[in-house]
Amino acid sequence: MPLSPAEIDELRKSVLGWYDRSARDLPWRRTRDPYRIWLSEVMLQQTRVEAVKPYYARFLRRFPTVEALAAAPEDEVLAAWSGLGYYARARALHRAARQVVERWGGRLPADAAALGSLPGFGPYTVAAVGSIAFGLPLAAVDGNVARVLSRWLCLEGDARAPARMNELRRIASALLPPDRAGDWNQALMELGATLCLPRRPACLVCPARAHCLARKRGREHAIPPPRQARERPVLRLAAALVIGEGGVLLARRPPVGLFASLWELPSVELAEGDDPREALSRFLGPEVGEELGRTEQVLTHRELRTVVHRLRPVGPIQVREPYVEFRWVDPAGKLPGGLSSAGRKALAAAGIRLGPKGR
Repeated sequence: MPLSPAEIDELRKSVLGWYDRSARDLPWRRTRDPYRIWLSEVMLQQTRVEAVKPYYARFLRRFPTVEALAAAPEDEVLAAWSGLGYYARARALHRAARQVVERWGGRLPADAAALGSLPGFGPYTVAAVGSIAFGLPLAAVDGNVARVLSRWLCLEGDARAPARMNELRRIASALLPPDRAGDWNQALMELGATLCLPRRPACLVCPARAHCLARKRGREHAIPPPRQARERPVLRLAAALVIGEGGVLLARRPPVGLFASLWELPSVELAEGDDPREALSRFLGPEVGEELGRTEQVLTHRELRTVVHRLRPVGPIQVREPYVEFRWVDPAGKLPGGLSSAGRKALAAAGIRLGPKGR
């Protein structure tokens, strides 16, 4: 650690003083309820604060306690999460809530090892929830914090490489003020989100500028280096808009795999060179109509491109693999479960608007 104990003490005072004065007023910072703090941390993973705020409020209206969440069917949980993306988070949250009720009577355990045994609780979530909700002396290192620490110590190389993340966790633990661990973790996250930005760090107003080695060496714009974008494979789908007396035909995917347990327009995967009309005809029926629109969606590990066609079935439609259920749904009413953002885009491309209950 290149900082002396006196410098560490001064750094803590500067950063915590700035946080006390300047922290954003966020709804999950107005509560000491461990469940609400936990929910915010799950929702904020890979999602912007402004996008999370309305979902956080709606989700808590529907599931105000761990017990309410644990008692709900998975489809209701996914429906409440619908549009927020990364649905594995919602499924893990739901499973963890059931374990909290079964093992601890609905009270989230104030113990790092117990938290780490729950679904969805990796090192970051254990440290964030443990420190903020219970005051445990645990250092939370996410992408923002990794960038802040890398600049403070002028650490070259990929800040998110596994070996570097382990090093940063050790450094973060050494810097942690044990009496204000939760505030310190939030202060570093706030610093990374508002001042120590990836491309344009606001060094002149940063409370840690006097201690930042990257700034002193003129490396603040180069550390950490931008990650090289990996080429994503492209998944092509043809989706069918089928309208009947009961509304729009939606299909539910199986509980594992792409968009697990979510609803969407029934779709078929296209190989290179496949004609979407012919593929849909083989999949659902011969009366494939005009193209209604196209969508693109960037997923974590691949790119999704969908073309939507109108389809007029001849005779009854049977459920086809990979789907486990078909259902006629009134788009102005309540959806049967979660709908992926890609599914929402396909419906919008087809000219279908969801009503208030389906948003």
